[in-house]
Amino acid sequence: MKLLYPTSLKLDVASLEGFGVSLHAYDVNSIIPEDLIDAEVLVTWTNSADNLNDAAKRMTKLRWIQSLAAGPNDVLSAGFPSSVIVTTGSGLHDRTVAEHTLGLLLSAARRFDEMRDYQVQGKWPAHLGGPQPDRPKDRFTTLRDANVTIWGYGNIAKTLTPSLTVLGATVRGIARSAGVREGTEVYGEDKLPEIFAKTDALIMILPGSESTKNALNSERLKLLPKHAWVVNVGRGTSIDEDALADALEKGEIGGAALDVFVKEPLPEGSRLWRAKNCIVSPHAAGGRPQDAEALIAYNLRRFLAGQELKNII
Repeated sequence: MKLLYPTSLKLDVASLEGFGVSLHAYDVNSIIPEDLIDAEVLVTWTNSADNLNDAAKRMTKLRWIQSLAAGPNDVLSAGFPSSVIVTTGSGLHDRTVAEHTLGLLLSAARRFDEMRDYQVQGKWPAHLGGPQPDRPKDRFTTLRDANVTIWGYGNIAKTLTPSLTVLGATVRGIARSAGVREGTEVYGEDKLPEIFAKTDALIMILPGSESTKNALNSERLKLLPKHAWVVNVGRGTSIDEDALADALEKGEIGGAALDVFVKEPLPEGSRLWRAKNCIVSPHAAGGRPQDAEALIAYNLRRFLAGQELKNII
């Protein structure tokens, strides 16, 4: 049995030895070589569309794809037969995305972005320094006593929440099913209006799907207080970008810090580049799977034993 692993990231291949499977590196930007086309296991990470589309047609013996992406939309849209098992890299990006989200939140509260803008101009932003009001009700300036809502309360949210609460924030989650998750109250989407009304910062970590398309639209944006910030590290399609640009330009919300967009790279003509109080991050929250070898080895062991795999779609 052959397992193909990508050269698009550094893997500790030695940790995957000893399973009686032959391991072969491949280039994610080229078609699979003929001598590897009979592989039964394919590990993917940042594969080109041409690579995956070709693999879907030619790898007729393929039985399992281990994507290292949390949301492997590239694999799912490539045309692999339904008989091929697909598992995701859910969990590999929790810490990196949580860390980036915290950074975006702190930039929103402390306005590091505006300080940088003034620095480039060689100007002193006096309004951002010196004596300041403590926790003003009309602005988001600190995580202490802030009401932070996380829409899409999964593994990343669970990793992020302790960092928020230790800085004094009250965290509430919104998900498809309500309940208490590791001490955090999670509400169903039917509670959106009342939760949004009390939100100082909204963090969106929704997956990309038809059901989440434009989840944050003009109607829901109007539910947020005028000082509230929106942070999106999930999928760009979950926000109506025109509605968000309108809200920013009209001052209907405090600001937005965005790491994902409907189209990437963000087009030059996008209104979000110059929208008031909008921080643009170039899809930088993830992009570095951590402990990928452990997940591959765990699932490989179960695959060979005929057991159910982790993170199966």
